[in-house]
Amino acid sequence: MTEVTPIEARKADHIRINLEEDVRSGLTTGLERYRFVHRALPELNLEEIDLSQELFGRKLRAPLLISSMTGGTDQAAEINRLLATAAQETGVAMGVGSQRAAIENPKLAASFQVRRYAPQVLLFANLGAVQLNERYGVRECLRAVEMIEADALILHLNALQEAVQPEGDTRWAGLLKKIETVCRTLPMPVIAKEVGWGFSERDARWLADAGVAAIDVAGAGGTSWSQVEMHRARDESQRRLAAAFVDWGIPTAQAILNVRRAAPELIVIASGGLRTGVDIAKCLALGARLGGMASPFLKAAARSLEDVILTIQELRREIQVCMFAAGVGSLDQLAQAELIQVD
Repeated sequence: MTEVTPIEARKADHIRINLEEDVRSGLTTGLERYRFVHRALPELNLEEIDLSQELFGRKLRAPLLISSMTGGTDQAAEINRLLATAAQETGVAMGVGSQRAAIENPKLAASFQVRRYAPQVLLFANLGAVQLNERYGVRECLRAVEMIEADALILHLNALQEAVQPEGDTRWAGLLKKIETVCRTLPMPVIAKEVGWGFSERDARWLADAGVAAIDVAGAGGTSWSQVEMHRARDESQRRLAAAFVDWGIPTAQAILNVRRAAPELIVIASGGLRTGVDIAKCLALGARLGGMASPFLKAAARSLEDVILTIQELRREIQVCMFAAGVGSLDQLAQAELIQVD
């Protein structure tokens, strides 16, 4: 029997916990505080509303990202296959989970290699930024991109998760300079991504100055990875530590605005607690280019490929109907749409 590595075991734990446990943040996304202005006379034909755009050289048929989730196990390989097949069928973007496991054990690379199922999809590779403070550098980043023939690299920032993990990497000092080296050297775009606690204006500006092409805000209001780690805790003390951060973070709506104010030149990807096409449309009106989701797609993939495709189709239709009712016919117009802030 092949021995399971600690990283593989952790990946399996994360899938199981996300499918079986309540790991929601104690905060909301903040999107509930915004409303579109309803147009009783939209002066549009619903079926002519255009959801397409080009991003990082790829054409998307809808402003939707299947957010980075998993890889590194047999179960993860099947999930990624289903997600990639659905992304290709529907013309949306996709990210894979952290590829550290496959960098350290090339036998696991196949669980991330989805390009054959999704030859035209905008695809994001993924590594933990903190690994640049260990022994990773430009070479490993390039390996992650080449491993899956990605269009861009996500460097995910998960300091709080690492701090409440028993095996967490907590040496974060001096990391910004190393991110800058990767951004200035790698021949493809780099995306900075949180995992559920959002971005401040200061951090967004720092990352923009370092050379990132985009920020995925991954704000608070959805899955809380401190709650996930709470369910992995080895003892009650560790469990209480993780549980204390259930309401930590910057809500998704605020995180989008933070990045837009601090670094208006950056592409913004919105994620963190998005559940409907209306949520995505609000994020685009606040300044994002894509709306990303993970948990709804993970749960759909646990059922079938057809459920993943249906989930995407329903989200796309919700965005389209939202735009129709708001009287906007394209994503460019949606970016200028009026939102009312409510208490």
